[in-house]
Amino acid sequence: MYLLDGAAGAGKMNSLMSRFNSLLAFTVTVLAALTFLVFLSTIFQQPRVPVSIRVSGISLKIYEDYTGNHDLGSINFSIFVDLGPVFNWNVKQLFLYLTAEYATAKNKLNQVVLWDKILQRGVNTRLNLQNMSPKYLLLDDGNGLIGNNVSLSLSWNIVPNAGILYLIPASGHKVIPLPEKYENIRSC
Repeated sequence: MYLLDGAAGAGKMNSLMSRFNSLLAFTVTVLAALTFLVFLSTIFQQPRVPVSIRVSGISLKIYEDYTGNHDLGSINFSIFVDLGPVFNWNVKQLFLYLTAEYATAKNKLNQVVLWDKILQRGVNTRLNLQNMSPKYLLLDDGNGLIGNNVSLSLSWNIVPNAGILYLIPASGHKVIPLPEKYENIRSC
């Protein structure tokens, strides 16, 4: 009786659906292993490239809203960087961003993103941006910008085909002193 049940069960094991299921499971396992090998092949390749940041214009104004007066800064900048060494066969795109960092009595570390860009694979990897205006405001939650030093630095996230999303800072930054007084605001 046991042999007959086992033989009948063996016939069902070789049905078309069970063979398709086995093939699909094997294929998914092989693809997962290959994806993991892609990740391992580039895990230690996170080159930092030098960046040149120049500042061409700085202004500082008072911004007033319902919560009070705040410092509003604007910094025009130029960036030159060659991101070619960052791209390898596992990099799909880069998310670049320029941050301004400074310390105040209220907060030990303030970080504000001034500009960002997505750089796709296959696009020109040399950035030569001249006299750019910030995309986002440099707005302090008080009066911490006046007479303060601000450090501009470029960083990027590597968006891989497989693996971890890395945050890598460029090698090099620019420290700039902000004005000691506000610009005159004229009303028309």
